[in-house]
Amino acid sequence: MKPWASVFARLDDRSRKPRITGLTMLIDKGQGPQATADLLALGAEYIDHWKLSFGTSALLEEAQLRQKIAAVKEHGILIYPGGTLMEYALVRGKCREFFARARALGFNAVEISDGTIHLPARDRVELIRIARDLDLAVITEVGKKDPRRQPQARVLAEVAQADLEAGAAWVIVEARESGKGVGVYDSLGRVTEQDVDTIVINLDRHLGRLIWEAPLKGQQEYFILRFGPDVSLGNIQPHDLLALEALRAGLRFETLKPLVEQMEREGILEIPSLSARVARMARRGLPEA
Repeated sequence: MKPWASVFARLDDRSRKPRITGLTMLIDKGQGPQATADLLALGAEYIDHWKLSFGTSALLEEAQLRQKIAAVKEHGILIYPGGTLMEYALVRGKCREFFARARALGFNAVEISDGTIHLPARDRVELIRIARDLDLAVITEVGKKDPRRQPQARVLAEVAQADLEAGAAWVIVEARESGKGVGVYDSLGRVTEQDVDTIVINLDRHLGRLIWEAPLKGQQEYFILRFGPDVSLGNIQPHDLLALEALRAGLRFETLKPLVEQMEREGILEIPSLSARVARMARRGLPEA
């Protein structure tokens, strides 16, 4: 039971794991064994996907990697290597071996992307099929990492739709770790709303299967206020996990203020003065601790 449950009965009133929407994808750039254990102990219920970013999983000792994968999976979390490692395997002519090895190491998902390379549509379909045949959940990513090579939003939507139709479970909209100059963000990290609108219009019923990479707080705020607390967000830093969940639950200024303003407009909010609250408590007596 949560410590404030007796006071706030509906504090976190959103979908529970296993979730299809409202996912949080954590980006792990080098969490050690103790840091991983601590994070899982504090917030495993809020983590749905755990990405070992870029090629970092290739730099660990095998025993360390297996231990991390097993610990994360115990909490019902999909864990996968970053898409850049898959792209590296493809460049090296080792893609089938990469998928098989991912499965053997214990990963229960893979990310298929072309953030650096060019991946023709037919090859994306084939890679999705190979991974699914190995019983790996498939998460694809659309968009380029180079700010100079950004596809139009319409193209991102078209590729995302094709991936979903080919069997991908979710599609990530690229933003990198900086959240600037990539995907639906300008060079300052501000949301390009016109691009989001284009993706929304073109994807329509598939929107619930999009994961918007949103490493910056302002980006997280935008998507939560636009689509609600059950929007899927990715590239969340480990130290931001509970802060993001607080944002989803309306426990931060950015999401509490709009709620208060709406309640005021609807005439259902009364915030008494401090003296009035003290007088009210005095009349009914203080609750027992």
